[in-house]
Amino acid sequence: MIAHKESGERIDPTGIKIGMWLFLYSEIILFGGLFVLYAAYFHRYSESFAAGGEELDRLIGAANTVVLLISSFTVAASITALRLHQRRRCICLLLFSLLCGVIFLVNKYFEWGAKFARDLYPGSETLVGGEPGLNIFFGLYYIITGLHGIHVLIGMVLLTVSLVWVVSGRATAERYSMLDNSGLYWHLVDLIWIFVFPLFYLVL
Repeated sequence: MIAHKESGERIDPTGIKIGMWLFLYSEIILFGGLFVLYAAYFHRYSESFAAGGEELDRLIGAANTVVLLISSFTVAASITALRLHQRRRCICLLLFSLLCGVIFLVNKYFEWGAKFARDLYPGSETLVGGEPGLNIFFGLYYIITGLHGIHVLIGMVLLTVSLVWVVSGRATAERYSMLDNSGLYWHLVDLIWIFVFPLFYLVL
């Protein structure tokens, strides 16, 4: 049980984690529905989807995959460090994880910018006047990767709050629910990208 400083109430960390898992389940349903929609259109426009995949930068996609995988490891390691009373190490790992999030978003910014410069975005003349499947592919690409990018930002906010709590001493080896749940959310962000990367960048 965790004591709440202001009110003296005690908070059950198990209940907090269950609530977090229920929230993550709703997020999985959201992206799962989008992936099912992708599968339905891929079945109909497989050649156009393959052509759309050729327009994406696989190097940036692969780099972002590696960045998120590393950040997921460092977030998990930060939780372990905090539980072992290694506060300084926990802080360094969280800062590195946040840096990985920034790198991911910067890469995505340049990738989107390159696509807009080539007139490859929903409603553009190139896509509207071309194959309908290609327009649908890029529509799904921007929706899913954009939504994922928002989740990366939210995850970074949660990690930042956790970092502040660790620095201030509010999060300790005995009270680490905030960091633990933030880590779960970050792992979900990583997991979703593991599906996004092959669906768009490696589509054949």
